Amino acid sequence: MSNTYLININGKDAPSKLKHITKTLNLFKGEVLDINQAVIYKTLSVEILIKLPSNILIDDFFKEVLYTCHKLNLHVTFEKIDFDKNYPLNDSFKKRYIITALAKNLTSNHLHSLIDLILKDDVNVISIERLSKPKLNSAENEGVSCIEITLEGKGLDLEKIRREFLILSQKGDIDLGIQEDTPYRRHRRLIAFDMDSTLIQTEVIDELAKRKGVYEEVKRITERAMHGELDFKESLKRRVALLKGLEASVLFDVAKNLPLTDGALKLIKNLKILGYKIAIISGGFTFFGEYLKKRLNIDYVFANELEIKDNVLTGKVVGDIIDGEKKAEILKKLARLENISLEQVIAVGDGANDLPMLNLAGLGIAFRAKPIVREGAKQSLTNVGLDAILYFLGIRDREVVA
Repeated sequence: MSNTYLININGKDAPSKLKHITKTLNLFKGEVLDINQAVIYKTLSVEILIKLPSNILIDDFFKEVLYTCHKLNLHVTFEKIDFDKNYPLNDSFKKRYIITALAKNLTSNHLHSLIDLILKDDVNVISIERLSKPKLNSAENEGVSCIEITLEGKGLDLEKIRREFLILSQKGDIDLGIQEDTPYRRHRRLIAFDMDSTLIQTEVIDELAKRKGVYEEVKRITERAMHGELDFKESLKRRVALLKGLEASVLFDVAKNLPLTDGALKLIKNLKILGYKIAIISGGFTFFGEYLKKRLNIDYVFANELEIKDNVLTGKVVGDIIDGEKKAEILKKLARLENISLEQVIAVGDGANDLPMLNLAGLGIAFRAKPIVREGAKQSLTNVGLDAILYFLGIRDREVVA
């Protein structure tokens, strides 16, 4: 006969209550098979799976636990567990997945829509944890709300779930990501950013074109590339050609006024503390990448070099142009250089030419990207700043250096 019981205890929390509960359980010298304890706004919830010695009188056990909980003003229930029938031991060896849900204000509609979507087939929610600070009054209404949901199940179709997440995100101003729960998730070591419209909130070539008076011409070429009429290399050559004759001093002026994307400083500061290497891998220009390298303590910069002669742009690019394939190639080389797995790499970008490196990295994030890029990437962020990437690593607000 099984002598194993699931004990569920809940009520108002106080620092000493858990101590009294464990003291009572210790009287019966049971084996703790599983335990979970949580406090939500001063309300305590404890679940303990305990196997009692065969010589224990169950009525005595019930009476002692009930009496202790009564004194502590806690509610308690008991459930006898038969492993063979309703608690298969191999459940704990199913694959687990982590869902990260972020919104400016996380609503009950967000939560229900998400739970309704994921609870299909052989899937179960194991835990839900808040990573962000709770917004308990109007003064705390700034920032992002984030919860992390741990799922357990067999053979989840991650591609299907990601497609459904995109649809849900578009409807409800919420960002959703799903990752398999592996040791790599909290142990990444390198992050690579695209530069324009990712690490900074502008396209540098547009800023240069405005200074040269050729913005409309550059814009038209960009649009042709977006519609697939030109590849990236050809479009870049044509746009740079329009900058011929621009004085190099303009580059310094543009660099000094580059607007960083919100959350960039906070993200990089915290990743540096954690020992990350930071890289820019961009189809933009090295002049601006090097400026950001000094400003943000970045380790590597790979971008296209504008040819300058006699302090004037010649309208040409020096060397090979960095396109999507080149970005992926550079990412591989950096991983080898740092002696890490690609699973330990994060890549962040917004353009179609970022997709090769986004899909190569263990964690690839389409950031404020166009729909085609969001659909092609494993993860996406649209409604939040770059610092929200910390949540994808399982890092809580209380662990972050502001």
